[in-house]
Amino acid sequence: MSGNALVLLFQIASGILAALVAVKLCTTGLYRRYRVFFWYMVFRVVEGAWPSFIDIKSDLYAYIWAVTEAFSLAFYILVVLELCGLVLEKHQGLYTLGRWAIYLGMAVSVTISMVSLLPRIKPEMSQRSKYMGYIFATDRGTTFCMAIFLILMLLLISRYPVKLSRNVILHASLYTLFFLCNALDMILLRLLGLPHYAAVDIGRMTVACFCLVAWSVFLSRKGEETQMNVVHLRPEHEDRLLYQLDAINSTMLKISRN
Repeated sequence: MSGNALVLLFQIASGILAALVAVKLCTTGLYRRYRVFFWYMVFRVVEGAWPSFIDIKSDLYAYIWAVTEAFSLAFYILVVLELCGLVLEKHQGLYTLGRWAIYLGMAVSVTISMVSLLPRIKPEMSQRSKYMGYIFATDRGTTFCMAIFLILMLLLISRYPVKLSRNVILHASLYTLFFLCNALDMILLRLLGLPHYAAVDIGRMTVACFCLVAWSVFLSRKGEETQMNVVHLRPEHEDRLLYQLDAINSTMLKISRN
């Protein structure tokens, strides 16, 4: 089986698995709590299906790819914002800080990515190639920003004894893995070049399919009710860390209201 055929097979498998996740969220009622994530799964079903019906070399394929890529980037940001809100549900001040950090980090990351692309844009290049280059640069900047933010959020979870549902911890861990894989995909493509695109993309989609399987199997009503602490400390240490967290949260709430 050729690399392109295998990529297409993984795209179809990804769409089917995303459909299973969406169905699981519906049947358990979790779609009400994970609204953006649910619609992202619905979008991935469509994203995994349409390439099967259009010639990969056609202009229509390139146009639809550009549109779906824009939707993907929007969902990346919205799902991370939703996840941040779930993790910091009881700390709205810190959530505000996290939201600002995402916006600022994304602006800086995308700008750097665009600037690094400019020397590669030549006057003789076709408009289609230029547009694809800009899309890849935006994708790269957004992906790296989201990956870094998710890692920092996981460090926060592991540092402070914040009680979270098992679903939220699972969701945060899987989505971080998903983004780290996307970021690694960008790095490898930059190092290895387009001739190795199919092999790198297959690796990325393998991890994505693993995450989809884990979401479809382990997200549950019971997981939403089960509260967990990632870190286990002695009561006096836990009280001190929670006091620090509440103090930071209160400060951020005062700043955001002024």
